Parts: sequence; structure tokens; C-alpha cells
Amino acid sequence: MKKGKTRRLLAAVLLLVAVLSVGCGKEREKEEAKGKEEGVYQIYYLDSSGLGLNACEYRTETTELEQLVGELAGQLLAAPADTEYQPVLPDRVQLLDITKSDNILYLNFSKDYDSMDPVREILCRAAFTKTLTQAEGIEFISINCAGQPRLDSYGNPVGVMGKSDFIEGVSNINSYEKEELTLYFANEDGTALVPETREVVHSATTSLERLIVEQLIEGPMDDDKNSVLPKDTKVLNVSVSENICYVNFDSSFLTGTLKTSEKLPIYAIVNSLTELQTVSRVQIIVDGSQNVMFRDVVSLNEPFERDESYIQRQ
Repeated sequence: MKKGKTRRLLAAVLLLVAVLSVGCGKEREKEEAKGKEEGVYQIYYLDSSGLGLNACEYRTETTELEQLVGELAGQLLAAPADTEYQPVLPDRVQLLDITKSDNILYLNFSKDYDSMDPVREILCRAAFTKTLTQAEGIEFISINCAGQPRLDSYGNPVGVMGKSDFIEGVSNINSYEKEELTLYFANEDGTALVPETREVVHSATTSLERLIVEQLIEGPMDDDKNSVLPKDTKVLNVSVSENICYVNFDSSFLTGTLKTSEKLPIYAIVNSLTELQTVSRVQIIVDGSQNVMFRDVVSLNEPFERDESYIQRQ
């Protein structure tokens, strides 16, 4: 398989037979090294909530790369029947073909791929990338729609993705890092945002974006600042794509009774996250839906940009 020479791999999907085994453990992700064990791979599926990924162990005797890639892709398209997991692709989206050039796999989906829910699309990217880059010689994935490169919201090609682009699932749970974060909380009367800088030691398996949201829920350390999110708010998922951070809360995000102006919790989240170079906009989602009104005033239908007018001037 030389550069510029593409091969059709999808036909191998049809060769799956009953003797190939899949073993799943709920909320389990094996160490990356496990995928290097001969014939053992991790297949990533949507969990029962549809808001995250879980891995299933898959064993095969296939070693020829073209057939192996098709086999792994075939497993992604149909979750095991004896689990609560779901395929990452909706029924309306089809994987049309797979081609290879050097160490890059090009996945060509039907045009319906572009209409996928943003959260599911990100999880789909992660699942295909994390699964297929386990095959020796495959380091990157590129997604096409109806034969054309997938474009970001600015009309630029998304480009190739490697497994390091998706922090969730990092296996070294004993690795910790120290980060200095700038977080925004409400002032004493709840009319403006004030910054708070804190050092946090955290597991390397937690993305900085999720860490920021969790620290906002914890509340301020200083007595002269007030919380912007209810303590019982649950974070369902945090993902980043094309510099947009998608934060998916449960419904408790909407039911809190904190005494702040209507938009302050929104811009506490947005301004805190956009302190990171990886984030330029923030899309807030509740129970998987962005068609939501916050406090009957703020529509969550579109991503928010940083707005420093909400920050109290010193």
C-alpha cells in the first residue's frame, strides 16, 4: 500500500463470522498496551446514555492489514447484542468506503454525516480514531463526506486526527498534573464576574476543559465571591472540536436558584473556558439538546463567544 495508491477495505466488513469474539465490561477501558497484545483490540461504542464512549475487548486472528481494518470497522457499525452499548453511527449515516495512503485511513461517509448531532459526531470521530489507529501502520484518520473532505464551521478541512487528539480514555490513572486555572465567579451582589486564579492537581485522564467546568461547580475559594453553578450540577460530557467546547449538563443546570443576573452563569463558563488556547467558543447543551432556554431568557441554540463586558472592572 504505497502513497497515492488507495485500496478498498470495506468489503472485509462482510467477512465477520461468529468465531470472532467480543468481550465487554461496563464502563471499562483497557490499557493502551492491551491493544498491542496479539489479536486483541478495543472497540469503542456509545454508552447507554449516548453521551460517552465505552470499550469492548475484541479478539481476532486476522493479521493482514486491509482485512483487519475492515473487520474493526465492521465491529464499530454494530454494537454487541448482549450489551447496552450503541453503534456510534446513526442508522441514516453509512460508511461508504475506506481507503489508505501511507499511515492515514480515509473514511468516506454518506452526506447524512454532516447532519449528525455535534456531540455524537465528535464521539463518532473519537471512536473511529481510537479503534482503527490500533492497527499497526495506521496512525491517523481523515473523514470525508460523499467523497469530499469534511469542513469545519469556517469552511476549512478538518484534517487528520490521531488518538492523541482525544484525551478521554488515557489509561495511566496514576499520572497527575498541576495546572493554574483562571476561573470566573460572581461578585458579592451577583451582577458581574470576578476572576479567581487557583492551582489544581488533577489526574491526566481529565481534560482541562472538563476540569474547569468541575471547578466552577465546586465554587469560589474566596468569601467575597459567589457561585455561578449549583453544587448538584452534573457534567455529562465535555468535548472539543474545531476550537468549540461542547459542555453537556444534566437538567439540574436549569433548576438552580443562584442569585445572579440571567447571563452571568453562561459567561462564567464561557470566559473561564476561553482562557484556554484550545477554546474560542462554547456550546452549552442540556441532556444532549441545545434547543434550550436558560432561565427563560438565554437561548443555548448557538455557541457563545468570550465577552469581557461581564467582567467587573478593577
